[in-house]
Amino acid sequence: MSLPDPRTLAAAGAWATPPPRRAGGSRPEPLLALLARITPLLVRGSARRPVREPAAVDRSLALRVTEVTAEAEGVVGLRLVRADGGGAFLPAWHPGAHLDLDLPSGRRRQYSLCGDPAVRGAYRVAVRLVPDGEGGSREMHALAPGAVLRTLGPRNAFPLALTGSGSLLFVAGGIGITPILPMVRAAAAAGADWRLVYAGRSRATLPFLAELAGLSAHEPWRVRVRTDEEAGGPPSAEELLADAGPGAAVYFCGPPALVPGLRSVPALHVERFSPPPITDGAAFEIQLGRDGEVLPVPADRTALSVLTAARPTTPYSCRQGFCGTCRVRVLAGGDALRHGGSATARRTDDAMLVCVSRGAPGSRLVLDVGTG
Repeated sequence: MSLPDPRTLAAAGAWATPPPRRAGGSRPEPLLALLARITPLLVRGSARRPVREPAAVDRSLALRVTEVTAEAEGVVGLRLVRADGGGAFLPAWHPGAHLDLDLPSGRRRQYSLCGDPAVRGAYRVAVRLVPDGEGGSREMHALAPGAVLRTLGPRNAFPLALTGSGSLLFVAGGIGITPILPMVRAAAAAGADWRLVYAGRSRATLPFLAELAGLSAHEPWRVRVRTDEEAGGPPSAEELLADAGPGAAVYFCGPPALVPGLRSVPALHVERFSPPPITDGAAFEIQLGRDGEVLPVPADRTALSVLTAARPTTPYSCRQGFCGTCRVRVLAGGDALRHGGSATARRTDDAMLVCVSRGAPGSRLVLDVGTG
């Protein structure tokens, strides 16, 4: 028998009179009689119970490197466990998630989790060395077993949706396989209709080929490896999408240069490892403090690139407008500020994300970055 919430009945005055009797009997229904007695206690107790505010959760955690493995030419994989040894489990994560790692230099960089979410005692990330980069990848390649890093996360700005009956096409370019690999594993485990196109310069530079072969051992046609070395040049968008079925959801991670060609896909999900290209940019200026240096920002550069050239210690992380690390207060010129980036970034009228936000053409933004 389905019974209504007794507090709702009491609030409505439903039991101002004795509970109903059984048909033809002289005693109340036992269960209803019991509810009639305890309802006032429930109502008074719920009224006195204090409302607890949600407590903040600290997702900062020290991780220790236990293994460093060569995954491909220029790519290392790192296995990370709790540095304090306290408990076997790390915070859970889902395919597409990443860690924000604080490197020994103080830089904070983001790396996709590329292991198995079911393995709760360790995380795995993989990093390609960028010889002419700003140093994050060199620091990661220099790490040895025993090194300790502090992490924030995991966070997920690239979630996989396995609901529905449509097909899935995964497209990975080079090190872009790192968030895609757990997605492929999840799709295979769920019995989904999936395909993967894995592109790169050569097979020697592509990590995790053996793992992918294992996931598609009985259906090798699900994975297509496409290299510039074998095909004679980089792929076109049409070639990457050749395996997409009608209405397929496409998950892409790779070089930004490939993104424009994929924009025709209605259900396109994108994760980038480098900043998005600047389109329709216009020149403006930034001033370092109210009395500081004025720096021109050309139409094809970001305020972050100009600011870090002048102040190498400027903090930043994602360079795509969603992590908020590079947020700077605007002291003057805020009316000319053009916000950019992900909707998940917190924006206010007096702050900008210098990695993606810009001033109006010809304007000057005075930034609260001091004069030192």
